[in-house]
Amino acid sequence: MINLICLGINHRTAPVEVREKFSFSNEELRTFLSSTKGQKFNEVVLVSTCNRTELYFVPKNEYPNGTPLWQSLATAKNISGIVKPENFYHLSSYNAVKHLLRVASGIDSMILGDIQILGQIKDSFLLAREISTTGVTLTRLFNKALHVGKRVRTETALGEGAVSVSYAATELASKIFDDLSKRTALLIGAGETGELTTKNLLEKKLGKLLVANRTRERAEELVGKFGGSVVEFSNLTNELKNADIIVSSINIPTHILTATDIKQAMKQRGNRPLVIIDIGVPRNIDPACNKIDNVFYHDIDALSHIIDVNLERRKAEVPKVQQIILDELIDFSNWYNSLQVTPTIQQLRESVEAIRRGELEKHRHHFSDEQLQEVELITNRIVNKILHQPMVNLKNGTTTNEDETRHKLHILRSLFGLDKKVTHEQ
Repeated sequence: MINLICLGINHRTAPVEVREKFSFSNEELRTFLSSTKGQKFNEVVLVSTCNRTELYFVPKNEYPNGTPLWQSLATAKNISGIVKPENFYHLSSYNAVKHLLRVASGIDSMILGDIQILGQIKDSFLLAREISTTGVTLTRLFNKALHVGKRVRTETALGEGAVSVSYAATELASKIFDDLSKRTALLIGAGETGELTTKNLLEKKLGKLLVANRTRERAEELVGKFGGSVVEFSNLTNELKNADIIVSSINIPTHILTATDIKQAMKQRGNRPLVIIDIGVPRNIDPACNKIDNVFYHDIDALSHIIDVNLERRKAEVPKVQQIILDELIDFSNWYNSLQVTPTIQQLRESVEAIRRGELEKHRHHFSDEQLQEVELITNRIVNKILHQPMVNLKNGTTTNEDETRHKLHILRSLFGLDKKVTHEQ
């Protein structure tokens, strides 16, 4: 058993109106970790994203007494009357380890294969390390989690393929145009979906952004945030000739652009390809424009189909991810079990003895049989004398703080490279 606990709240245990109030800013994280580490925990890391807040800690004793931890977290956020005990889950020992590895892999995310979670875990760990609330156990655990995340990204296809409407729209545009840096996108509608699509297009190095919205102030707000230019909503048809990509996502009962509008624009564009992505429901642009040469029209159903196919592909990768988690869980378990005094002493002696025997074998031709016996006797004594005091200190140290003993063992194992030896032998 490992002395480790995870207390958390996520998208499966609490609705968004609770989760959003439970999200910690970096400053709040610093304050909470700094104020609680010395009182209740030997080590502690708090991971907080839009969909989960999880406290990983090594308790000072068996478990912190007094006010339940979930209440302490709620008090820190001033939301004691909003959350309930049933909103939280509690995992201990290797169940907590396995959970973090699952989170880092992306298979525990609301969106299967979410790639943002790994960076968020890394940021949480670095912040905790910066204010010295991590120790041997959590440092090893979070490095292991980051390693799992990287393996999943490189060895599986879990994170491939768009699984959101905004990202699927960007992928479609990228398939038609290899280099988006030379293209102009006209965004019609500046709501949440439009903003996410804009963000994804800009991440793909979009060349120019035009934004049209029925409320000009909102369009100006979006342009202020991401750059680009605002165009008049009432002047949409005149802007079509300038756009290579049109993304429309407004709530309107009629078509704002007809097939005739698009046909006229294609003549003005010299029939260059035009990608139209209509996310609106009802549809904002006449789907009949799909019959016009070099117009690539996709509505919300087409995007949903792409997302469904990609989700199925991601689900097919889950067994590979689970195997990676199992491999790394076993490796972590081997490392943790090695932080015991007796096996470490035994391993250290075997390691030094292997060096002694290797050197004897290498130089044995320099000695007669009688001389070799004498050299073996002398080198044995040297090894025993060198190891005697460290071993005595290690054994005597077992009566003090258990975490302190593990810290000493971890340093010793690192200095003599014993962890690599364990991993290799296992």
